[in-house]
Amino acid sequence: MASGNMKSIKRRIKSVESTLQITKAMEVVSSSKLKKAKEKADKARPYFNTLYETMCEIQAENPEFLSPYTQNRNAENIMLVVIAGDRGLAGGFNSNLLKLVQARISELGECNIQILAIGKKAAEYFTKHGYNMVGSYVNVGQEIRMHHAAAIADAIVTPYIKGEVDRVELFNTEFVSALVQHPQSYEILPIDIPKEKQRQSEFPIYEPSPAAVFNAIVPKYITGMIFGAVVDSFAAEQAARRTAMENASDNASEMISHLSLVYNRARQASITQEITEIVGGASAQE
Repeated sequence: MASGNMKSIKRRIKSVESTLQITKAMEVVSSSKLKKAKEKADKARPYFNTLYETMCEIQAENPEFLSPYTQNRNAENIMLVVIAGDRGLAGGFNSNLLKLVQARISELGECNIQILAIGKKAAEYFTKHGYNMVGSYVNVGQEIRMHHAAAIADAIVTPYIKGEVDRVELFNTEFVSALVQHPQSYEILPIDIPKEKQRQSEFPIYEPSPAAVFNAIVPKYITGMIFGAVVDSFAAEQAARRTAMENASDNASEMISHLSLVYNRARQASITQEITEIVGGASAQE
């Protein structure tokens, strides 16, 4: 009986050790991907910050400036761009973001909601729940390039210009630190230029016109927002997965220690029983 119990414990120890190897490997891989994603985001940020400053200058030059990208409309048709992960095993990374989106959908009430999903988990969730999916992009987080982001931006800008969409909101997870990731949402269309950004003493001359330059910049700016949001979300996903795998590894190590202690106690009890039986047999022969 004791021998059978010991074999069962030993099998469990080997099983947990195999799991520990997997979680350790995933932790290392996530750490490497996190570093690369942060570097990619940092390299792209200055260019798109410059585009934003240019748009601010154009609107500051003429406070009455109007563009289809800045006009507020009666928001009946709303597109939600949701950036989630392509895989699980990342703690509450995906579920926290999807809860935020679901809460926003409830707030919007009877508005016509369109979902543009980036990431396999977002696509699966909204397809399963029967939402109006106008676009789905999976497996782009790690290898996203500007032409990928431009294609997604075009799927946002085109229906907005045609009047098929009145407002566009983006949902992603902000990478705050290796230990903190914050799901967030913000409006990307129409573009709102804060008043404090409209203070310039001198303005450059734009050709053929400020409006033409502004309208030409916006799609590129939206491309930058998508690129940055996807990269930021991917970095947050890797950080969440690294933390989850680290916790899983710690739990596995604790379980191995506990099982090893139970195994040693069972082994000691088995040896003690055998010694007792030998001593008892010898005494009976006398």
